[in-house]
Amino acid sequence: MSDFIRQQVLPHYGIGFDKVTISALGNGHINQTYLVRWPQGEFVLQKINTDVFTQPQELLQNARYISEHLQQQQDAHCYKLQVVKPVQTQDNQYGVDLKSLGFWRAITYLPNSHTIEVVNNTEQAKMAASAFGHFAAALSSLSPNCIKDVIDDFLNLPFRLNQLKQAVTNDKCQRLAGCQQWVDLVFSQTTLFEELKRVESLLPLRVCHNDTKINNMLFDKRDMSSMAIIDLDTCMKGYLMYDFGDMVRAFCSPEEEDSTALDKVIARPEIIASASESYINALDGIITPIEKRSLWLGIKVMALMLGSRFLADHINGDVYFSIHKPNHNLDRAANQLTIFTSLLAQESQLKPLFE
Repeated sequence: MSDFIRQQVLPHYGIGFDKVTISALGNGHINQTYLVRWPQGEFVLQKINTDVFTQPQELLQNARYISEHLQQQQDAHCYKLQVVKPVQTQDNQYGVDLKSLGFWRAITYLPNSHTIEVVNNTEQAKMAASAFGHFAAALSSLSPNCIKDVIDDFLNLPFRLNQLKQAVTNDKCQRLAGCQQWVDLVFSQTTLFEELKRVESLLPLRVCHNDTKINNMLFDKRDMSSMAIIDLDTCMKGYLMYDFGDMVRAFCSPEEEDSTALDKVIARPEIIASASESYINALDGIITPIEKRSLWLGIKVMALMLGSRFLADHINGDVYFSIHKPNHNLDRAANQLTIFTSLLAQESQLKPLFE
């Protein structure tokens, strides 16, 4: 892939072959991401997965609108994080469409940045939650109508449940028998489904990140302070409860997302308490009372939704999420649904945090 990038992609950015280093970056499930360095500079290069993002130009347009808005907020001293920006080609385009050879785009690289995969303590949870809340606050003045929906029904639980139902009905890879207990758990949550329908109808639409995992926040490796929110591809219209819920779902377990040590997978109450306080404080004066109350529901829904998505992909034969071992998506599903059951077990303790 490095030779292909040198020969086919980098010339669009005016970068020659000499002394260029290309290395894989991150562990995202969807796009292929590389760090490109040459004597005069560096940037992040991505091959966009056009099976997922079928209109990549709209994705680039969203990212440009959001980065420009954040820069305006920063210039007005209303946004304290750094802003990741798109890099233009020599002919002033924001992407390189090589047709059958892929759709590519470059974004700025932030030196001294560092990501983590697991939140290890309450201080990390506070810092990350405050950063994501600050990001949401900065975007609260951007009209949702400016942003295109680049993935239809991305955070639509009824749609995801229907996908799982279809996967179960077809069972084309004969995998259902090995995961029936998890399927039954998902479809037993009828009370939650009804509550979600009622609450969603009361919430204001906002521009949301929609993928608030801990590794989508950059820490400054020099002092581990928060540096930037990255991966703006899924920024679309949405609800704060999903951004918060996805964040806490990803923060709260001491184990990584695909850990099979289910006896160690737990929703840590101290992490949830720290994250909730910091996120809500960062949105002071912006978040409404109904939005605040919805945050607890958002955690449960996001754990259940991601678990159901991993489960459907496993049953379908691993056609969406990248896998690196047999039953990888089943392991991910079991992990997320174990977090979900841990949340339910602690509801009486945790729900009052949001009242």
